[in-house]
Amino acid sequence: MTVMCDARQTFATGRAARELELRSGEFDLAVQLGEVRTTPAGPDGRPGGTEVPGRRRVPAEEIARLQSEPGFPDALRERIRTVSTTEAAALMGIGPGRVLRLTRAGCFGPVRFYVNRYGAVVWLYLAAEVTDFADREPGLMRGNTPTAMRMMLDSGQDWRARQWRSRRVAQLMGQTEDPWEAAAVLAAVLPPEEVASVAGNPVERSLLRRLRPTLATVLTATPAARESFERVLTADEFDEVMWYRVNLARALERARREEPGRLRPPATATGAGRPGQPPNFRNRPSWTTETSSLPSRS
Repeated sequence: MTVMCDARQTFATGRAARELELRSGEFDLAVQLGEVRTTPAGPDGRPGGTEVPGRRRVPAEEIARLQSEPGFPDALRERIRTVSTTEAAALMGIGPGRVLRLTRAGCFGPVRFYVNRYGAVVWLYLAAEVTDFADREPGLMRGNTPTAMRMMLDSGQDWRARQWRSRRVAQLMGQTEDPWEAAAVLAAVLPPEEVASVAGNPVERSLLRRLRPTLATVLTATPAARESFERVLTADEFDEVMWYRVNLARALERARREEPGRLRPPATATGAGRPGQPPNFRNRPSWTTETSSLPSRS
């Protein structure tokens, strides 16, 4: 049924998912990818007033717009359809091993992941991005691996988790104009000791923990799965850590300047809770070039 409403009406995410005929996971991904526009929710769950970190609502006009698109809901579902490495190989007409090498080299990045009971991370890719890459780079579908890519892979480098973090940070940064929330997004992918070295003030660290966004929701039934999950969420290589450190420092400077009042601790502070543009790892240079086109890792 098509939603009829005024421009101010909004729906909770559960109701919006039903109206758009999407499962919960599909809806979450559609929001992350910008296919479904949301607005911050106020303290009573409605738009306006003080924003509640992480709480979003969907304007009724956005639902009506999507419902009026040709091919709804199948066209929307197709834009957010994800595939595994094996499914991506079938779409591209190549073997899973070659797809694995392409994804480790950062030719296209994952949008989701889950961790199996053995602690192995299983990456999922947008079907549309997979087919677009295959059409754009036919030379990489067959023949020898380019020298630059081979050197990178032989050294053990793997861009998948790094690309996922970059995409997720970009999504979250795009959802907020609040300087402290923006700082919390950057802090969320840094190890705690790195955050502490940038944000020396314990009140600041407490605020960053309270505003920390949810990067991913993944079932982790075993300690091995939990460890793998945490590794995906956390930057680990030197240049990536330094990038987030530098940008966290800049974000904190802006937050202190624009909203210093947020640092006043509440009357009964408990210390509970958790802590500008991310590196664009998605726009990878063509691997048809030689070593000079390798992404910088220093």
